[in-house]
Amino acid sequence: MWNTFRVRCGQEEKMYVVVICIKLLLQACIDKAGEISRWLMRLVALSKYEIIEWRRERVTSSDGTQERGVVPTSVNYHFTRQCNYKCGFCFHTAKSSFVLPLEEAKRGLKLLKAAGMEKINFSGGEPFLVNRGEFLGKLVQYCKQNLKLASVSVVSNGSRITEKWFKNYGKDLDILAISCDSFEEDTNRLIGRGQGTKNHIENLLKVRNWCKDYQVAFKINSVINRFNVDEDMNEQIRMINPIRWKVFQCLLIEGENAGEEALRHAETFIISSKDFQRFLDRHKEIKCLVPESNEKMRDSYLILDEYMRFLDCTQGRKDPSKSILDVGVENAIKFSGFDEKMFFKRGGKYTWSKADMRLEW
Repeated sequence: MWNTFRVRCGQEEKMYVVVICIKLLLQACIDKAGEISRWLMRLVALSKYEIIEWRRERVTSSDGTQERGVVPTSVNYHFTRQCNYKCGFCFHTAKSSFVLPLEEAKRGLKLLKAAGMEKINFSGGEPFLVNRGEFLGKLVQYCKQNLKLASVSVVSNGSRITEKWFKNYGKDLDILAISCDSFEEDTNRLIGRGQGTKNHIENLLKVRNWCKDYQVAFKINSVINRFNVDEDMNEQIRMINPIRWKVFQCLLIEGENAGEEALRHAETFIISSKDFQRFLDRHKEIKCLVPESNEKMRDSYLILDEYMRFLDCTQGRKDPSKSILDVGVENAIKFSGFDEKMFFKRGGKYTWSKADMRLEW
């Protein structure tokens, strides 16, 4: 009987040990399952986040395919087409006299800022013609003080700028670019860059001094064409010492400076890529030189016209989108034809805030 009792106890102990082992095994499985479950949940959450971010960076193109959304990092706003000069190669001509009301222009600029704009460049036409520069000044002030843009710049022919303007708005302007295609006054007049008895080069130097006095970075833009391609500008550029010397190859745009509907006919101004390279080679020692061939230039700028429509130049003409004021930046920018890779490749993003330039004024 005692032996029978011991056998039973031994069997119960074994059964107890087996039950304990099973419980421990099940607990381990449950713990592991919980860990796996938590890992899977984190994976799903991360995947959802990545998908959301991916979708945020994608837009649907006109043909239904997926493509990365364009961020308007740097925008050129040509708010007027009117100009007091008659440059023969001009590719943004006076086909309209329209200028947006100031508050509407500000609304559009605010939309661009929300879409990622860091730099705005105001151009024309001649931007200082509208309300004697006051319209431009208020936009410059708004972009720097209200929108807090990193860079606000202006391109002008320099003929209508006054020192009073610098006193009122100079502190909010990062860069002023003056267009100058030659340091020979006769050549400037031949090109059409002149008015009456005003001397374009004298204006350039006067504005350069004001930029120094009011701490605005100074830049020169030159369009290389048939009439200045053989000129040597080394001495003058070194003397003026701009932060950048943007050198463009003369470009044809259908409906602007070429074709039956154009107000300018620039065919006689055009030079070959070989001629353009010869000019660049002659000035290769100029450190601030930034060359832009037709290839780099055509599709690498985000251009807004006077109605705040993006202009697509991919087909050799300026095809407008709908206005960002009507359809928003994201929808309008799909039709800009903008080549973002070329924008970065040509050095479109650089140190463009005067606070970061650390120039010795």
